[in-house]
Amino acid sequence: MMTDPIADMLTRIRNAQKARKPVIELPFAKVKFMIGKILSTNGYVDEVTKVEGPKPTLTIVLKYHGKVPAITSIDRESKPGHRVYRKAEEMPSVLNGFGMAIVSTSQGMMTAKEAKEKGIGGEVICSVY
Repeated sequence: MMTDPIADMLTRIRNAQKARKPVIELPFAKVKFMIGKILSTNGYVDEVTKVEGPKPTLTIVLKYHGKVPAITSIDRESKPGHRVYRKAEEMPSVLNGFGMAIVSTSQGMMTAKEAKEKGIGGEVICSVY
């Protein structure tokens, strides 16, 4: 039984990039799909697609610059045993703006920068650079 599917997704991405895998597949969930779409929009992965079937899967095409992965570090911030919430004015700045944090808000998943601009707080899911 998996207790933290988001941490599992981030670990699969981290491990696949260390092994220089071009594509990863994992069980589908809306939250993981939204995180993947945010990573894709911000240029950290190439493509995120849902593959239909008896058990839907999420396919993520990883991005590399030559042999160097586009994602240097991807860390889970809020864990099931220790949730991390921030107000809009307290949103984290990852690597002085060179990275990004993904936040779950009342208006959906978005980057910390977008949440700060909209003036809403939420749960800090992960940080990426």
